[in-house]
Amino acid sequence: MLRLYHILLGAILLSVLTPVGFVKYALPYLSSNNKLQPSSVAQANAGQKQAQTTSGNSQPNEGNIWKSILGKTAAPYGWRVAACDGNAPLLCVSSNRKILGTVEMGVYPLENQPNFQQMLAKAGIPPSSKVDYQSPKYQTQLASALKLWVSDHYSSLEKDRRGVYGDRIVFSAQSPQQVPFGKLQGMRYGFSGIKRGGGLHEQHLGYVAFDGKALYVITTAFDPASETGKFEKLGNFQTFEPYLSTNVKGLSLPK
Repeated sequence: MLRLYHILLGAILLSVLTPVGFVKYALPYLSSNNKLQPSSVAQANAGQKQAQTTSGNSQPNEGNIWKSILGKTAAPYGWRVAACDGNAPLLCVSSNRKILGTVEMGVYPLENQPNFQQMLAKAGIPPSSKVDYQSPKYQTQLASALKLWVSDHYSSLEKDRRGVYGDRIVFSAQSPQQVPFGKLQGMRYGFSGIKRGGGLHEQHLGYVAFDGKALYVITTAFDPASETGKFEKLGNFQTFEPYLSTNVKGLSLPK
């Protein structure tokens, strides 16, 4: 009886003293089915909080969308790409059972994106019209709307960085490039923050596409200020960067 009492007492104390966050986010990584040891549990399971480096003016839908749309994956030798555990919309990139970085996806319904509705209209596509966005007839207009989105995104980011860093960091944006996004046509974009004295302070990569109902935005980065959708080391980010386009191309979109 004494031993049973001690066991019960220990179990009660453990349940009281263990933080809820630890149980919610750490248990998936301690299970026998998933032996990955993340470099930061918070990085891979930080929930729906959006860093200011990602896009959109509304939160993405809940649930890890990567689990339902990820196709055949590509990664450097010895690396693994898979949907992260939990509901955060994160893709985990790992090596030797250690998470090197994550890629984040946001899904933004068109009805919550008045700015993009205006961009579609400016490109010649009334957002309320029933348009087959897979038709070659509308690909040029849709590409124009996505370029407007990227340009507006860059303007917001540059203003944000100027307010935070002043003239200590130079904002340098890449020209957007049209790329396959599953069976959709999307835009690949990116930007860097370059230190005045030389060297990279941050580097970001993004993809955006539209299926007629929602914007899909994929982001990852080397950025110490980001909480999710980031790599801890610049070298790992740059190594994985060319493989991300292949993974984006193989997505099962549109649904």
